[in-house]
Amino acid sequence: MHEQKPDLSAAYSLETPEDSKRLYADWAATYDQSFAADNHYQLHLLTARAFVQAGGRGPLLDAGAGTGLCGVELARLGAGPIDATDISPDMLAEALRKDVYRDVIEADLLQGIPVPPGSYAGVVSSGTFTCGHIGPEALPALLRVARPGAQFALSINARHYKSDGFPEAFDRLLRGQWIRKLSLPEARIYTDAAKGPHKDDKALIALFQKA
Repeated sequence: MHEQKPDLSAAYSLETPEDSKRLYADWAATYDQSFAADNHYQLHLLTARAFVQAGGRGPLLDAGAGTGLCGVELARLGAGPIDATDISPDMLAEALRKDVYRDVIEADLLQGIPVPPGSYAGVVSSGTFTCGHIGPEALPALLRVARPGAQFALSINARHYKSDGFPEAFDRLLRGQWIRKLSLPEARIYTDAAKGPHKDDKALIALFQKA
């Protein structure tokens, strides 16, 4: 059977953690150019800036860090130290080459992150809460590794936000006093120079603090 070319359509159609590892093993070496640069991707920049503007600080976790694009912007803005976690060892290998991370942690967010509770004063995620990837079921794992008062900035694909139950999940976390100060500014995933069927796609950047 012919394997699917690593691209956005393939990423949006992922179904299992094993699918993710296979796709990103093939894509890791070319991702920054063939996806981010060629498609005028900017969500990692907007997410990092939103985190810093909200008062976010380190030590912080870049969850679903991929090749480290968001980490580079966080470091440029003076946030750190930064650890990266991702399900793909191949993507983390690319992230390490950017020399902005203190440590990298291979982990499936749905299975938890192997660090002590309360390790981080901030959590950032760009491009992970999206179609074919993970939904709100990963939020408890991120909250577990965050300290009380930790600032979060999580980009969530706008279509994914509605269809996968994020409004209900955030409502439960607010009512249970797990989080506070939730806001959901909208961001364009790609710049005005983008072309193609996804050029106008939007994300919400969930900004909140762990209570």
